[in-house]
Amino acid sequence: MKVNLEILEAAYLFGKESIENLSTKELVPKMVIRRRLTPAAKIVVELLNKIEFNNHRVFYGTNYGELNASSKILNSILYEDILSPTDFQNSVYNTAVSYASILNKNYSEILTTSSGDETSQKLLKLGAIKALDKDEVVLICTETINIKNINQINKCIDYLESGVVLKLKISEEEASIKYEGIRNKGFPKSIDEMLTIAKAFDKDKKNIIEVKL
Repeated sequence: MKVNLEILEAAYLFGKESIENLSTKELVPKMVIRRRLTPAAKIVVELLNKIEFNNHRVFYGTNYGELNASSKILNSILYEDILSPTDFQNSVYNTAVSYASILNKNYSEILTTSSGDETSQKLLKLGAIKALDKDEVVLICTETINIKNINQINKCIDYLESGVVLKLKISEEEASIKYEGIRNKGFPKSIDEMLTIAKAFDKDKKNIIEVKL
């Protein structure tokens, strides 16, 4: 089965070590909340601010999840330190999109998926299925792997923080964007398809993709 989707809005962010010049302070004025946000949550909040977002269903994908919080927990266990309640709370895969939904007072459906290098591919399939309900949906994919000593194991990812957002709806028009099999050098493979689509997005044209289920 094939489903065609129209990309209504798209945005992406990335940084070699971290994404610079985020508007977190302005978007999250309450410091007590802002201090709890993970790097991924800050990216998700920023990306949602770059599109027209209003109580949409949100579907989120990440391969590595909240790597910083998870690594802190593992180090605490290793060195027999006290576990941080905040790190424990922030270690789950839906942390980023949950914070964003709370901040936006969005009570619509949220789902998180993680499928290794195929994460954005599976996220697009999830979005296509959900878009069959004929409403607009939002897809977000992020990776934040800038943790202590990451260079000891990372040999192929240049951009340690990255994120992509797409807002889309079902379409019966022919596909105008090809995205399968295109590699974005230096980026995590888990965001490839989403990033390729976002890069190809042209606000002055119809942006249609075909998703094979």
